Amino acid sequence: MLTRRQLRVKVMQCIYAITQSREDSLDKQEKFLRLSIENTYTLYLLMLCLLRELHTMALHHVEHDSKKYMASASDEFPDKKKFVHNRLLLQLVENPSLDEELKRRKIKGWYLNEDYVKIVFKEIVSSRLYASYMKKEGNSYGDDKNLIIDLFREVIAPNEKLYEFFEDDKLTWVDDIPLVNTFILKQLKSVQQDHSPGYFLPRLLKDEEDMEFAGKLLSKTLLQNKVLEDEIQAKTPNWDRDRIADIDSILLKMAICELLNFPSIPERVSINEYLEIAKEYSTPKSSIFINGILDKLVKEYRSDGKLKKAGRGLL
Repeated sequence: MLTRRQLRVKVMQCIYAITQSREDSLDKQEKFLRLSIENTYTLYLLMLCLLRELHTMALHHVEHDSKKYMASASDEFPDKKKFVHNRLLLQLVENPSLDEELKRRKIKGWYLNEDYVKIVFKEIVSSRLYASYMKKEGNSYGDDKNLIIDLFREVIAPNEKLYEFFEDDKLTWVDDIPLVNTFILKQLKSVQQDHSPGYFLPRLLKDEEDMEFAGKLLSKTLLQNKVLEDEIQAKTPNWDRDRIADIDSILLKMAICELLNFPSIPERVSINEYLEIAKEYSTPKSSIFINGILDKLVKEYRSDGKLKKAGRGLL
């Protein structure tokens, strides 16, 4: 789920937190990094739980409608239970592997925040997507899947109330929301009716090497802070430190650290990764500024024999 670039972003967030709080405990920041990475998966599971809760709410809605004497808008639908019989939703609702994982992580879903489920459910049942699906007689697994994909993309993912809820819950989720939503859409598009329950429980990281990469990048950047600052200062003699944006400074330190301490990652890969992160998280001109400094340093390191690269590069 998490790529090397996203791990770099999480390391950047940790170092930024240290910069702002003046907290110099490496152990504390390493724990924060691991927690931030794990919380990405928690967010993923909560979004799956939301789909399950929407199914439960739809089921209650159908049961309530069946007891009413007055006509309602749902009477125009050939099959009022069509949504609760949606086969993709049922793959999530009747998923023992997901149940077990939620229990193991002590994730209790949305029962304390049902108002958010109601907000999303109301938007769903009033949407053209829902109406079109419910009015159509008969359906295939493909129809069921396409509905959930479209609802997730057009109704659930853009919901501002959900965004505010996640932002208030955990600050690092602000950057994780687009990542998790994009990943869930990918999962929904690829799912098949015969997929095992474990399909919805992908690995958070490709392998343990990714966690080692993140931990090493964090620790070495922090421990070599003074050396890295001097490297930047030497290439920006006419710049006061206060003129360099905090994020730019952090990304430069991380990039230099990676160039010197990760021989399996080609220098061009490292540079490109930090330029892309700068475009997203810093000022409009940051990538140009960072690229200029890193290009000078790479030429110098090559000349001095400091760049010792070997093996295949990993993103």
